[in-house]
Formats: sequence, C-alpha cells, structure tokens
Amino acid sequence: MIPPGGADLRTAELAANVAGVRSRLAAACAAANRDPGEVTLIGVTKTYPTEDVVRLAALGVTDIGENRDQEASTKAAAVASAGEFEITWHFIGRLQRNKCRSVVRYADVVHSVDNVPLALALSEAASRYRTTPLDVLVQVSLDGDLARGGAIVETGQSDRALKQVLAAVEAAPDLRLRGLMAVAPLECCPDDAFCGLHSLLCRVRDDYPHATWLSAGMSGDVESAIAHGSTHVRVGHAMLGKRPLLR
Repeated sequence: MIPPGGADLRTAELAANVAGVRSRLAAACAAANRDPGEVTLIGVTKTYPTEDVVRLAALGVTDIGENRDQEASTKAAAVASAGEFEITWHFIGRLQRNKCRSVVRYADVVHSVDNVPLALALSEAASRYRTTPLDVLVQVSLDGDLARGGAIVETGQSDRALKQVLAAVEAAPDLRLRGLMAVAPLECCPDDAFCGLHSLLCRVRDDYPHATWLSAGMSGDVESAIAHGSTHVRVGHAMLGKRPLLR
C-alpha cells in the first residue's frame, strides 16, 4: 500500500505529527499526575486514504477511528487483506440501525450508542455476525441538543435517557458496556464540559463498576480531556494534517 519501508514524504510528515501529539499527551498526563499508559490514542482517519492507516500503524498508532460505515468497512477490509498490521477499529460517528450489521463485522468498539433501539439493533447484529462481545460506549449529550447526538441525562423513560440506554447495553449479552463518550460543545469551555462528564462517569460507575472508559478529547482539547480523566482521545488533523475535502 505504501513504498517499501514507508520511506516517503507522507510517512515522514505523519511521524513528526505523531511525535508531536504523543509529546502533548505525555505533558498532559504529567500535569494531571497520570500514567500515559492509561490513555489510548485513536487516530481519526475519516476522509484520509487507507495508506495513511497503514502508515499510522507502522508508527505505532494501531487504534483507528472512523465516522462513516461505507468508508470504514472498505478500509478495514483492505488493511485486513494486506495482513501486515492488527488494527483496533473504533466506530465513532453517528450510527443508524440499518448499518449495524455492517459495523459489527469490523469494529472492535462502538463509541456512539445513544438510544435504546440502536442498542438492541447492535446487539442483534452482534449475535449474528460476531463470536465475541462488542465493546460499547454510550455517547452522552453535554448540552441537551438532540440533533447533535448523545443520550440525555434525565430520569424519564425516554429511549434517549441515559439511564435507559445504559441498562439496555448492560442487558445485551452480545454487547459489553465500557463507559461513556462525549464531544465538548463548541460554545462550552472544555474544562467545564469534561469536568461534568467525569463526574457523570463516576455516578455511572456506582451502578456499573466495570464502565471505566471515558472517550473524550480531540485535536484541540486533549489536554483538558486528560486532566479530567479521559482514557481514549480521538485525534484527527493534529496527526494527519488538513482534512481532504469531501466529494
């Protein structure tokens, strides 16, 4: 997929970017008195070519995040057929129920379950097409805007209520509840958003002690996310450069 040994200008560019991101993560962990080994770096490769996934893997970034099923499934198949690297695939975008049967065939982790019907559809697909449980994070809305995705922190019986979504994932034998995911709203201070998110995870763990993962932080706010307990950061343009235009 790439020149022998990866000796091309793009690989050199990515190597420098990855080193820069890892330096930021190490500094953030030091400031928060955390072990860098507690934080998983996910390279978000939406719109970037499969060759960049291979380059990142060669540089040690083997957790890869994708937002769209059609693109992700194609990349996952290409990397698998090459057989050179073992990738952990994270599906991090909005997921429609009709895509569940495809996503469960390649994804190792789904970060964006935010309603009960989706949890049930994902469980049904996992039972048919997987031999191991699918790791799941429940996406939380930090501003209550349903259009942006995320379960709502409320006590009602809505299919989007966080309590109901957590219970649905936990009850599904083919899903494994891992924790929470969120995106800091643009108009909100990241420190405030991630502080509230961490407090919420602590409350969730009262009922689900095994739900220890917190997927939060992107290129612009990883330091804040790590300061507030993020275990998985999703980094795109800081590693891969300016995102290609969608066609």
